[in-house]
Amino acid sequence: MPLFKKRSVGKPGEWYYCLEHKKVEEGPDCPAKDRFGPYASRSEAERAMETARERNLQWENDAKWRDAPAGERDDG
Repeated sequence: MPLFKKRSVGKPGEWYYCLEHKKVEEGPDCPAKDRFGPYASRSEAERAMETARERNLQWENDAKWRDAPAGERDDG
């Protein structure tokens, strides 16, 4: 019998999207480095990649996060 039991990090009812297996999982079955979440519902976890793409586009087009060209500084 092992001295320490493997403990899951999540709570029942939390959903994750596994980046390695490309599937939705209830509870954290895969390591944190390989998953997005937690999400409140299965449907939110199913949209994880779409949500990430949408957020990336928003951040890429956000003027506050654009790097100024070399030698210029944007104080605005």
